Amino acid sequence: MSLIHPTALIDPRAELDSSVSVGAYTCIGPHVKIARDTQIGPHCVIEGHTQIGEKNQIFQFNSLGAVPQDKKYAGEPTRLEIGARNTIREFCTFNIGTAKDQGVTRIGNDNWIMAYVHLAHDCQVGNQTIFANNTQLAGHVVVEDWVILGGFTVVHQFCRIGKHSFTAMNALLFADLPPFVMAQGQPANARSMNFEGLKRRGFEERRIHAVKMMHKYLYRDQLSLSEAISQIEGLKDSHPEAKNDVQDMLDFLKQTAPTRGIVR
Repeated sequence: MSLIHPTALIDPRAELDSSVSVGAYTCIGPHVKIARDTQIGPHCVIEGHTQIGEKNQIFQFNSLGAVPQDKKYAGEPTRLEIGARNTIREFCTFNIGTAKDQGVTRIGNDNWIMAYVHLAHDCQVGNQTIFANNTQLAGHVVVEDWVILGGFTVVHQFCRIGKHSFTAMNALLFADLPPFVMAQGQPANARSMNFEGLKRRGFEERRIHAVKMMHKYLYRDQLSLSEAISQIEGLKDSHPEAKNDVQDMLDFLKQTAPTRGIVR
């Protein structure tokens, strides 16, 4: 039995593995590549220079690979890259990148993307993330691994969201959200660290204690950002089992632009 519905419109130049299934009335453009065992639902449009990895499940009514909503875009052959084993629910819009950035919008592996999510041009999304319904990312946003964004979260352009962080429903991010931080509000403020999420991911007590200390230095001790960074540096010696976690935080904070700052 054919895995391609007879009403689907697939350009003959598109490259689809023989195991890919495509639902009714879906349109796939000439520069699209889709790897094995990916399922495309009905009424999707997949266009542009779009590459989709293996074992993705893409539900109905998605628009993937359309040109960016950027007036400066001039038709350059920029890309959308989607990794493996992602779930993309209904009515999502992922745009290709722009020439003024990396030229690619990228989504990694094992992400759970719920309905009505928008990923604008040049967004870079890592692995194992969860985007709840109506999460909206403006252009050039970076989302690191294991992030959870609550429903109706809105992220300003060029913001960065660190590993294991979490936003509550209706959060509005105008600044960078450091790793491990839970944020809420409009604009978002830091409420705590994502301790429950870390426990579920197997973090041991000493690693979680290091995260608590980073929270103390960043948010409770009334320190400047540079002073907090200096204190966090010392955790690599006092908590060697959390050395990588501490380094993730330091790398993130040192890359934060002074004009944007962090959620505090």
